[in-house]
Amino acid sequence: MRNILACVDSSDYADSVIACAAWAGERTGAAVKLLHALLPASHREASPDMSGAIGLGAKSGLLKHLAELDESHGRLEQRKGKLILKHAEEMIRETGIENIEVLHRRGSLLDVITELQDQMDLIVMGKRGENANVDTAHLGSNLDRVARSVRKPLLVSARAFRPVRRFLLAFDGGPSARKALEQMTRQSLLKGLDCHVLRVGRVNAEAHKSLIETARSLEKAGFSVHTAVKMGKPEEAMPTYVESNEIDLMVMGAHGHSRMRSLIIGDTTTAMIRSVRVPILMFR
Repeated sequence: MRNILACVDSSDYADSVIACAAWAGERTGAAVKLLHALLPASHREASPDMSGAIGLGAKSGLLKHLAELDESHGRLEQRKGKLILKHAEEMIRETGIENIEVLHRRGSLLDVITELQDQMDLIVMGKRGENANVDTAHLGSNLDRVARSVRKPLLVSARAFRPVRRFLLAFDGGPSARKALEQMTRQSLLKGLDCHVLRVGRVNAEAHKSLIETARSLEKAGFSVHTAVKMGKPEEAMPTYVESNEIDLMVMGAHGHSRMRSLIIGDTTTAMIRSVRVPILMFR
């Protein structure tokens, strides 16, 4: 892993995003790229046009004043972004990481990430951004759009970060889950951590064989592995398992071939991300 992209803003999740990126950087030796994206001026909420309510003689003066206010707002947003990035850089440096790059870009977050993703090995985001509904029943629209579009692994931070000692692999046997397994065994990010492998639903002979083979692959790669099978809905069984087994990180494939197929693009994983109170690492 060479480069980690951390998307930072002024939301409640910002410090957790920074902590997740620093943790990944420390474990892999990757450089940390800190990104703050400024919305294009055309995307900002427009000032109300009240010029029709006054005399024609004053109209040009009002329009000039509104333009000056818009320009002032743009400068304020620039300054705010620089302060956010400075804070993020200071937090990262406190962990001992020196290979840091600050990226202050203009454009939608999705467009900027799409432009940069070929240079990145991991993208880190919060569940919600500064403009998202604070209600825990809603996820940020940026997260939804990015998760649908990016090809690189995506680490979704929880509201608070804690040291990662053990992680859970949500395994359904599908291609995306196998890709997650392959990445885990090849990379240093999770090496040495306690590993739990959970399959939800009825397990036939073929599924049981797949679960055993998965555990063996992880053990061969040096992981200490615990396997489990739980009945019920994934979006209910997995958060319960995470809580009861003190799991610090959840790993999933970005698409499944069972009920978990709705990851990100449907209700199952939206509910999962809402209810699991630990970071979620997703592989496509």
